[in-house]
Amino acid sequence: MLSVSELTVRFGGHVAVNSVTCNFAPGTLTAIVGPNGAGKTTFFNLISGQLKATAGQVFLEGKELSAKPPSARTKAGLGRAFQLTNLFPRLSVLENVRLAVQALHGRPAGGFNLWSVWRDHEELTAVAEQVLVAVGLSNRSGTMAASLSHGDQRKLEVGMLIAIDPRVYMFDEPTAGMNAEEVPAILDLILKLKDDRSKTILLVEHKMDVVRQLADRIIVLHNGSLVADGTPAQVIALPVVQEAYLGMARNTS
Repeated sequence: MLSVSELTVRFGGHVAVNSVTCNFAPGTLTAIVGPNGAGKTTFFNLISGQLKATAGQVFLEGKELSAKPPSARTKAGLGRAFQLTNLFPRLSVLENVRLAVQALHGRPAGGFNLWSVWRDHEELTAVAEQVLVAVGLSNRSGTMAASLSHGDQRKLEVGMLIAIDPRVYMFDEPTAGMNAEEVPAILDLILKLKDDRSKTILLVEHKMDVVRQLADRIIVLHNGSLVADGTPAQVIALPVVQEAYLGMARNTS
């Protein structure tokens, strides 16, 4: 589904991601872990196009995206959620999701026709309402996004991703800033997405209990390089991983 080859980015003399090559199959959830500064979010930024790679290539279903901007990569099938919730705060919950639905299903620009505008609005709203049911926010459809709790804002962001129907979901620390009561709802949403075996999910996450619960595979980055790749049991047992990541996680959790 998704592959990266020799992906590299340098900032002056610092190599933030160092020649990373890996493939991500349909129907799998891969957790990307490592200590702070390991290059995890930078790696995501290179895949989704927020950063331009110094070298290397990104392919989605065999089509190269390396020179494409983020908008083109989204249209090609990459869906990205960020560490900081990325919503339209002054729009309602329904309006946020409807904008995402419109990006996928909206008609091309053309002559104005009042009937078609009304019909399109009704169709897009119906799809958006279905998405809100799926993420558990149907009872908050008229609420301004800025008024939601942090946990519900995360749900809304997942809903906007679902609305654009990507081939690859990319979640960057989806449980960051959540309290213990809010985390299970987001994990349940991600597990439901994982049930669709035609999709691929990438997850950056610091909490190892979350990684163990969700991941089929773990990739470990350290100082920008890929140092381990395998099943959770295989990777967690590696001394290099315990030293570079797990020990630090114990000290910060």
